[in-house]
Amino acid sequence: MRSIRLGTSTLEVPVVAVGCMRINSLDKPAAERFLQTALEEGANFFDHADIYGGGKCEEIFSDALNMNADVRERVILQSKCGIRHGSFDFSKEHILDAVEGSLKRLKTDYLDVLLLHRPDALVEPEEVADAFSQLRRSGKVRHFGVSNQKPMQIELLKKYVQEPLVANQLQLSITNATMISNGVNVNMENDAAVDRDGSVLDYCRLHDITIQPWSPFQYGFFEGAFLDNPKFATLNQKINEIAHHYGVSNTTIAIAWLLRHPARMQPIIGTMNLGRLKDSCKASEIHLKREEWYEIYRAAGNVLP
Repeated sequence: MRSIRLGTSTLEVPVVAVGCMRINSLDKPAAERFLQTALEEGANFFDHADIYGGGKCEEIFSDALNMNADVRERVILQSKCGIRHGSFDFSKEHILDAVEGSLKRLKTDYLDVLLLHRPDALVEPEEVADAFSQLRRSGKVRHFGVSNQKPMQIELLKKYVQEPLVANQLQLSITNATMISNGVNVNMENDAAVDRDGSVLDYCRLHDITIQPWSPFQYGFFEGAFLDNPKFATLNQKINEIAHHYGVSNTTIAIAWLLRHPARMQPIIGTMNLGRLKDSCKASEIHLKREEWYEIYRAAGNVLP
């Protein structure tokens, strides 16, 4: 598995990360097989959140992995906090409590990365800064980042937070690519030119913040996968054509399309299917030609100006 450096940190991570939001759908033997397969593929970066399964996903993960000191050295653990039922909470108290809960469920003394989940409208960045500093000094969290945040929200945090923000987890796929299309359609009078995220793609590149695309196979907001979906016949025809050329699956090409972007992204795959896991990891070996990338982009319904 090819690796990249996460943001401005010294942490080397695989280019494909494994999301654990659905691991509670597996029984223990299946979860053990899945995690062992991930490790065999070199996908040792696991993404969690305290909200996933109400905390059960973190428990199932550590149990299935038989977490101990030796195992801990082989994996990179990222978790997220800030979503509460009916609200968001970036208060110092909640961040510290959430981390303690994740550490207990994951059976570890530290997180490699902690991300703030969805933006809290009532955020007080001074509290976030205090929480991050305390977590860093105690050794409970080594690196920090955000999720689903736009540039000015990150800038507000950076005014107070001393620790580098190394990652921003954002929804991005071939069919959910507005952060790419608004940059292509600059100065155009069409819907694709609308900047919905404050040019977050360029911002993250400028500040060496690693973008972690979530739901890389989804269209809409959890409406389903676009692969093998008759709603996206033209797109699937093009993906399948390119997949055949490289001798890989359509899953591999969908991830390779994200990895081809020079922003050095780290897609978070949420599948619990062993075949799709392996196919996603193969994308690390594929480098799409510029023409192929644009062909897929256009086949998804994106129009070039």
